[in-house]
Amino acid sequence: MCKDINYYSGTYKSPAGIIDFILTEQGSVVYLGFKDCAGDWNRLFRNIKILPAGENGKADLLKKELDEYFAGRRKSFSIPVSVAGTDFQMAVWNALKEIPCGRVESYGSIAHRIGHPRACRAAGTAVGSNRVSIIIPCHRVIKASGKIGSYGGGVERKRYLLSIEGVNI
Repeated sequence: MCKDINYYSGTYKSPAGIIDFILTEQGSVVYLGFKDCAGDWNRLFRNIKILPAGENGKADLLKKELDEYFAGRRKSFSIPVSVAGTDFQMAVWNALKEIPCGRVESYGSIAHRIGHPRACRAAGTAVGSNRVSIIIPCHRVIKASGKIGSYGGGVERKRYLLSIEGVNI
C-alpha cells in the first residue's frame, strides 16, 4: 500500500450481507470483505489515509459489477484489483482467478497448479488470507473430498455464493 495516494472506503448491501470495500484513487479494489466476519479492516490499513467513497463515482463500477454478480448475470469481474502478498500468495490468488464461475477446485489442485503439489495446507492458508473476496473467488475452493470446507465469510455464505454460480454442494 502506498501512503502517497488516497484510498476510498464504502459499503455494498448484497443479498449475502453487507460488504466493506476499499478502492485506490484509480479505482482498483484493495479490499472486499463481508462486514460481519472480515475482521477490522481499519486495523489492516491503519497507516493509510482512507476517505469515504461517497457519491464521487469511485465505487460505481464495483457496485455495478456486484449487482450483476448477485443477479446471476456476471461470471467474471473487469474491475482492477490491486493486492500485495508473498510470491506464493500471489501465485495462489492468481490461480483462484483462473477458476471459472460455476466450477470448484480443491486446495491440493491449487497447490499442484502453482508448482507446489505438497503445499496443500500452505495453499489453504493463502486462500484464507485473500482480502478481495468474490472478485478473487476463494469461495470456489473446496476440500478434496468434495465437501464445502471453510470460508472466512461462513460456510452458509460460501454455499450461497456457489449456488449463485450454479454449484450445489
